[in-house]
Amino acid sequence: MRSFIAFSLIPLLTSASALALFTVPLTKLQRTGTYLKGSPDADRARAAFLKRRTASGPVAIPATNLAYVQYTTRVGIGNPPTYYNLVIDTGSSNTFYLDQVTLAPNLVITNQSIGDALSNAGFQGVDGIVGVGPVDLTLGTLSPDMNATRPTVMNNLVSQGLIKNKVLDGALTYGGTDSSLCEDESMYAPVTDTYPAAGYWGINITSCAYGKHTVIRSSTAGIVDTGTTLILIADDFFARYLHAIPGAKVDSITGLIEIPQRSISSMHSLNFTIAGRVFSLDVAAQLIPKDQNTAWGGDVKKRYGVVNHLGSPSGQGMDFIIGQKFLERYYSVFDADSKRVGFARTNHTFSTYQL
Repeated sequence: MRSFIAFSLIPLLTSASALALFTVPLTKLQRTGTYLKGSPDADRARAAFLKRRTASGPVAIPATNLAYVQYTTRVGIGNPPTYYNLVIDTGSSNTFYLDQVTLAPNLVITNQSIGDALSNAGFQGVDGIVGVGPVDLTLGTLSPDMNATRPTVMNNLVSQGLIKNKVLDGALTYGGTDSSLCEDESMYAPVTDTYPAAGYWGINITSCAYGKHTVIRSSTAGIVDTGTTLILIADDFFARYLHAIPGAKVDSITGLIEIPQRSISSMHSLNFTIAGRVFSLDVAAQLIPKDQNTAWGGDVKKRYGVVNHLGSPSGQGMDFIIGQKFLERYYSVFDADSKRVGFARTNHTFSTYQL
């Protein structure tokens, strides 16, 4: 059986001045067939696991929850390096044994802890995970010492003098942020105090509206997670959103929202208010592009949405997950030093295609 690799990477943000910056390429995997079919159920299974993980202490880590993730980076392990295609995941931070890690030709870490998973499934086209969650997520994952954490990639980059500050952005820029990718200044939301969201890159959404319809009425906690494909909101929030779109329903085959073509022209933006700023998903951002319907196992003639239900009601400490379909539209920064998460508009925020 092919080995499956996981190692931890915790991003911290400090002043962006006088920093050594290293941008590592992200790759979106190109697959064929119905490879995204079942993704809504996988996202909900992942959400349920993430809630249990911090609420009940150490539990086994199910790698299958990342089977639908599409964004990877090439990482070299060993000397000379053997390169692996690893998924970027903000919901984990796993570490195990030690070896040399090559993030880029001039960005090589010695004595970095790396994980070799005991078992895995559903990871066609990738070799493992780069965990970019908080370091405490390594607790309970290390054998034989289940009560220890390990130095992360970013810790070692700084301690070995490879970068000056512990900084990572959503474009995988080590040592700083890249303002050229932003259309405005980043807004920062403090990491929430509400558990279990506080155990991850958790923030509060203060409200959410679809046109004149209120979807989220008061401040509630959730997480930002690159390992979740869709945008998930608590079941009662989702019911309000679904009801506001005439004729919309959950498709029994794909698990996605099916939106009648006649309703597309009258759809509204979905507006999330975070730390006083509104982040909008316009109509295009709420829809699966028609040329992707086959990948999701859908009908090529139908229209589907990217917002889905979490699988649990609100009020449980993790009431939403901002997944890839949001992060593809906005620039993100994870700031553990100041305990905050940042977002900014990009030239993809309001990208359009034929509706």
